[in-house]
Amino acid sequence: MIFLQSTNLQNTTYVVYFGTFGMLLLAVGLIVFVVFHQRKVIYYQLKMRNMQEEHQRLMLQATLNSQEEERQRLAADLHDDAGPLLATVRLYLNENLVHQDHATQLQSIYNAKQIVDDTIQLIRNISHSLIPPTLKNFGLESAMVDLVQKINGTGMINASCRFHDYKRRLKIEQELSTFRVLQELVNNILKHSRSSFLHITQNKNENYIYLRIHHDGDGLTQSEYEKMRDTPTGLGLKNIDSRIRILNGKLFFEKDSTNTYYKITLELPINALE
Repeated sequence: MIFLQSTNLQNTTYVVYFGTFGMLLLAVGLIVFVVFHQRKVIYYQLKMRNMQEEHQRLMLQATLNSQEEERQRLAADLHDDAGPLLATVRLYLNENLVHQDHATQLQSIYNAKQIVDDTIQLIRNISHSLIPPTLKNFGLESAMVDLVQKINGTGMINASCRFHDYKRRLKIEQELSTFRVLQELVNNILKHSRSSFLHITQNKNENYIYLRIHHDGDGLTQSEYEKMRDTPTGLGLKNIDSRIRILNGKLFFEKDSTNTYYKITLELPINALE
């Protein structure tokens, strides 16, 4: 009897031991499964994020490449079409003209004038073909909203735009110059600043129209802008500065007092735009 009780006790001990061991193995197995599963999920999440970032980068690069191709096309059109016309004018107005008789001089000047007129018309046609349809038909505010929507479409940055008081449009040439300045500034931010957001605003008072770009990336101060603008590699900034001079405007670069974002302000005098 005592032997049977001892045997039963041993059997119970074995059952408890193996049961406990089995439960431990099961628990370890579950833990290992969960860990590997989580690692697998994290791996695929990282892979998906990298794919999305690469897609966004390619979309942004495609946009910038498209703009660069348009600029190269413009340069080619000017070189191929306007270049020969101006070279012909130079032939008509060469230094030997002063030695020609009066009738020949008048004819050469007349021919040169005709070619200059043709060149002016050619440049106008090229210029008009470069005006974004949204800008031409609906104005600066709609063109900037359209630009912001295209930027948001890349998924690279959160962009927004709000015009507070732009009821009266500028002349089309002024709107185009203003748009090109803002577009170039935005392109520089997209290329170099590593910003997560970009916000464009418009305000005005009795004397000035203010267009501002806010972003939280790497930016410039006023002194850095002026220094880079005057370097041989600062062609883009020089182009911006040239357009602003035509508009009689000013451009200011500054960092917010909280040191959380940069602000670029384009100041345009209203009386010079009328």
